[in-house]
Order: sequence, then structure tokens, then C-alpha cells
Amino acid sequence: MNFYSVIIGTELLNGRREDAHFSFLNNELLKRGWIHKGSFVIKDEPDFIKAVFELVKSDPKSVMFSFGGIGATPDDYTRECAAKVFTDGKMEINEGAKAAIIERFGQKDAYPHRINMAHLPINAGLLKNVVSNVPGFYVDKRFFFVPGFPSMATHMIVEALEKYYPQNQEKTYKKVLSATASENEFINTMKEVSEKVDLSSLPIMEGDKRYCVLSISSNSEELTNKEFEKFVEYCKDNNIEFVLEDIRQKV
Repeated sequence: MNFYSVIIGTELLNGRREDAHFSFLNNELLKRGWIHKGSFVIKDEPDFIKAVFELVKSDPKSVMFSFGGIGATPDDYTRECAAKVFTDGKMEINEGAKAAIIERFGQKDAYPHRINMAHLPINAGLLKNVVSNVPGFYVDKRFFFVPGFPSMATHMIVEALEKYYPQNQEKTYKKVLSATASENEFINTMKEVSEKVDLSSLPIMEGDKRYCVLSISSNSEELTNKEFEKFVEYCKDNNIEFVLEDIRQKV
């Protein structure tokens, strides 16, 4: 699966608040053998929110975590945007969310505004809110919507991952080489690498010394080894010192 995060909040972009969602979600994904494919920090603007949701939806293997905008104030657009993109605009009063809101605030204080937080995309599932009892929600077990408050969102992220994406069962094979040469040295070899592997190149400068850390990964051990060997052979043919995994240990 391809994981995305959409972090909604004008206050993040204008500097009034700092984001804490990306690092938490990223760490939880890595623990389970998943990685981010993309992350977006966007302002509270309905057309823009919808456009980003549409972009994520266009990936047939996408899983999305959206943060913020599911409250009851006029600038909370996420619930409606989610419905327009993921359920053809169909919404309903979710009875489970309604009951949770009334339990938390009572019948009198739940109306007329707080109850709107139960107006969700049709057939949405719910994520438990251990702080305020007002749930997050999800659609198709792939698109998850949680509050902008990290204290509420973190528990929902863990709940969603543990329930639907506890561990990536697809093994990834990865090899890393660190060479005492500039990144520029390897460009021609990089062009020869198969598109079926993930190639990463990281230049490092330590004083007047230059290094390049090259990484090859894929779901095939044979293909990973084959493509990685191209860089090993290049280093040997050009008398470039290199190390595997650890730059401090010469090969």
C-alpha cells in the first residue's frame, strides 16, 4: 500500500502552530514496515482540500490519514470534502457518532452545533477518541480522518493501523554502499539501474572530503543484488574506496 498524510491547518502555514502529526505517523508506519509516499500540509480551503483528496484517491493503492477540520465550526470543511470525494457527496447522521457526542456533552449542549460532528460520509466507520469521546471516522478502511489535536489523533492512528495495517507482509531487500567519491561520479551508472528498484543517492560533505551513500531496494532479493552490484563494480573498476552499510569500515 501507498501511505499519504494530509495535514490541514492554516495555523500551521502562518506559523501560529507547529505540526506534530507527520513525525508520529511516520514513526508508526516505519514500525510496521510501511513508508510514506507523500505528505501534504495545506490550508483550510475546501476546493484545495478536495483536490488533494482526489489526488490521493487516484492512486488505487492509497491509504490516507487526514488531520484536522472535522470539528463543528464554520471553517471545518473536511467532513463535507471527504463525502464529496469518497462517497459521491452522500452524508448521514452517524448514529454511533451521535450517541458518543450526546454521551460526552449531554442532550442540551450537544445541540445545535456539536451534533454536526456526527454528520459524516455515508457508511463511515468510527475511530475512538479517548480525550473528548467525539470520534474520528474512516471510509473504505483506507481513508482515515482524525482531529487536528495530536492528543486525540495519536490514539486513532494506532487504532487504525493495528486494525487494518498492522504489518507489511511484503519483504523489502535493501543494500547500501558508501563511497569516497562525489555523487556526480555515479550518474551514468544510476541511469543504467532498473526502474523496478528504488534508488536513493545521498551526498555527504565532511570538511574537504566528499562521500556518496547509495541505496538500492526492491521486493526481489535477486534484482536488488543485481542492480546493487553495478555500483560495486564501478567502484572497483575506478579504484574508489567504498564500504557496505557503514562508512567507517573499509571494504
